[in-house]
Amino acid sequence: MWFVNRSLRWEIEDQMKLHGYNVNQLAELTGINPGNLSSALNGISRSMTINQLDALGKVLGKMPGWLYELYIEECISEEKLSRPRLVPYLVRCAEVGRNDCIDAVVSKILDNPKNVNVIFAAAEKLFHMGKQKESERFYEIVVENAKDSFSEMLAVSHYRLFTVMQGTDAEKNWKAVIRFEPFRNRLPENYRLDALLQLAKVCYSLKKWGEVEEYAGELVELSTIQCCDKEIVPKRHPVYYYGMGLLYRGAVFERQRLYEQSKKYIRSYVDLEWFEPLDESGRKEVGQFQIWGKANLYTLEMLTGNDSMVNEYADYLESLDRLNDVVAGLNAIITSANTYEFNVDHVLLRFSGSIARFDLFNHDPVLSERHLRYRYQKAIYEFNKERYENGMKETLLCISLCLDMKRYEDLARCVSLFEKHRKYASEEQVQCYESITLWVD
Repeated sequence: MWFVNRSLRWEIEDQMKLHGYNVNQLAELTGINPGNLSSALNGISRSMTINQLDALGKVLGKMPGWLYELYIEECISEEKLSRPRLVPYLVRCAEVGRNDCIDAVVSKILDNPKNVNVIFAAAEKLFHMGKQKESERFYEIVVENAKDSFSEMLAVSHYRLFTVMQGTDAEKNWKAVIRFEPFRNRLPENYRLDALLQLAKVCYSLKKWGEVEEYAGELVELSTIQCCDKEIVPKRHPVYYYGMGLLYRGAVFERQRLYEQSKKYIRSYVDLEWFEPLDESGRKEVGQFQIWGKANLYTLEMLTGNDSMVNEYADYLESLDRLNDVVAGLNAIITSANTYEFNVDHVLLRFSGSIARFDLFNHDPVLSERHLRYRYQKAIYEFNKERYENGMKETLLCISLCLDMKRYEDLARCVSLFEKHRKYASEEQVQCYESITLWVD
């Protein structure tokens, strides 16, 4: 028989007396079946669930997490543990911030290495509830305590940590790549395509072109293998991952100014109707690559100096839904304007609403890198137009973004740009610059 946690029940009974409730009244107020509540309070045949304890606490006017330190005995007693009670309990502890209770549980159960799967189950529950930050601590415990280095549980935990850690901090993103990369091929098949795609995306934002090519190549190869395996169900149709592999390879050549090689990949991913099998979702993906391919061909026209296409490209950008695509297009336009010395004031005015939104979406590593690149090119554009005050504003914003994102190579370029035009800066702008760069050392 499960040990009766008398301390927990005594505390609840004291509160019932204080509020003047009997079992039936409390059952009605909490929505708990009277028989179940009576059995739970008496410890006869039914242990109390964490949801019942929360319901009791709410009716009795207690803060979330009330008596959680006593609830541990509902889950662990006499060297036994109840997984059906322990996993929801750990999840609730994470949600309400009872880290002390989590620590107590971990210290009790991890003497037996098999119990790490309970921690993993709680982590997965939190992750799928959208509470990624709360899940991070549990995945770290799994990584530190899993004994089998080739287990899927360990690989998935590394993958989740890699996902959770992604943001605009370039140093943190790169460390996450290094930590997860050795485990990518140990993941369950259903996860591998998405993992490779995320690795390629993060490395692209970090300008790690060799790594992008490697992961993009693996994407193409693995999506081709998995496309006919009905037992493997990735998040999206395999043609999406195949196309993204080609897209990232083309993007790497574009960033390296190898425009003809980039065009070859664009032509490949705009023509994916041959990919089999293609259902309705697959055909939608093919259509999306045709849209991206057209935008990227415009980009190459811009980058090779074809300023006659500016208005046509702007019209096309305006038809796109994703802010990320708009930022990429504006980068191509303003970079070309700086290189070939033509005026795009009308385009920047036209997209001023989109530009104002750039700061609102700074959690995405690719979008944040594109935002920084845009601001840098915009600063150069303003200086070229002899609009020095605007150029200084953009440069100071670039420096601030670089520091926030820990992109120190980009920071050096931005500092150099400021120093080059320092004589045009106002006293206020110099003070702002010195106060920002004071933290660089």
